[in-house]
Amino acid sequence: MKFSDIIGNEKAINQIRHIVDSDHIPHALLLHGDPGIPKLALARATAQYIHCTNRTDGDSCGHCPSCLQHQSLNHGDTFFSFPVTGKGENTTSDMFIAEWRKFITDSPIENYEYWLTLLKNENAQPLIYAAESNAILRKMSLSSFTAKYKILIMWLPEKMNEPCANKLLKLIEEPDPDSIFILVSNSAKDILPTIFSRTQRIELMRPSVEQIAQYFSSTLATDYDQALVAAAAADANVTQALQNLEASSETKAFHEQFVRLMRLAYMRDLKSLKAWSELIADYKREKSRRFLAYCARMVRENFIYNLHVPQLNYLTAEEQQFSSRFAPFINETNVQQMVAEFSSAANDIQRNANAKIVLFDLAVKITILIKK
Repeated sequence: MKFSDIIGNEKAINQIRHIVDSDHIPHALLLHGDPGIPKLALARATAQYIHCTNRTDGDSCGHCPSCLQHQSLNHGDTFFSFPVTGKGENTTSDMFIAEWRKFITDSPIENYEYWLTLLKNENAQPLIYAAESNAILRKMSLSSFTAKYKILIMWLPEKMNEPCANKLLKLIEEPDPDSIFILVSNSAKDILPTIFSRTQRIELMRPSVEQIAQYFSSTLATDYDQALVAAAAADANVTQALQNLEASSETKAFHEQFVRLMRLAYMRDLKSLKAWSELIADYKREKSRRFLAYCARMVRENFIYNLHVPQLNYLTAEEQQFSSRFAPFINETNVQQMVAEFSSAANDIQRNANAKIVLFDLAVKITILIKK
């Protein structure tokens, strides 16, 4: 993984490049930002850059033995720690190293939901257990194998349970001179404050929609316009944008159900709306939330459509065909409340509220708002 493989965040990359080139690398570096930003990829690129023996034009060369070892996930002085599911405090990351290699290989843009599927427990709450701290202490106490620095990349340190975090605190506070910790967080506020305060922090921002589309079109041979719509639909969440590209059939199904909702709401067909709510309730929780997020986006896109500035809209041909007739029903009077209702329903479902009741209540509210 090289810096050139990272989408956007040039400012953060330049900052990392500077501290490495000046050999003022902090003992604990925290890369944090919203889910969907490829932070783990940047952590891997940073480790490879630190270890590269032939840095070229501000990036790792990609060809030296160290770079080749990083690319094959076999560098002797690079270790990974990550949340896992287990049966108790003796569970460690090493027990899931095969799944981790598959995760990084299949998903260079980290996808937490995919990691749960690899753990074969999508309803679990993975943790970094107490035994992990002992494994890290053992690894980081070893002499460097081939490089000047040993590097531990910890993905989602906010998932450390308290015993693990407390054990690691001293090591992070007083590390060996050749030890570097790179922590990668989706929620920095949930990291144990004593550890958070001992890190040098770099916040990563979501790339622009155009940067994501360009990346997908060049690396995945995807049509640029299609990638642009996928990125816009994901609100520049790279992970979700990739899922949008891979799940065009789901997006099409979501569009059909959005159209059905709006038509039934306009006709105030409560019997059919009840059947609609029961159908959507049969989705799994996360799929329901994705659908409601899609509905909120479509409402916003239709409001923007009324401005008659095509450059501002990110719609597929099928969506645009519907919006050309539907957009006038979305206006200054109802747009904000409609978006709020979809967001509120998604939050209620996230909290395990009865989906049928939540969705039918939403449908009734849309019947009122659509004619405002």
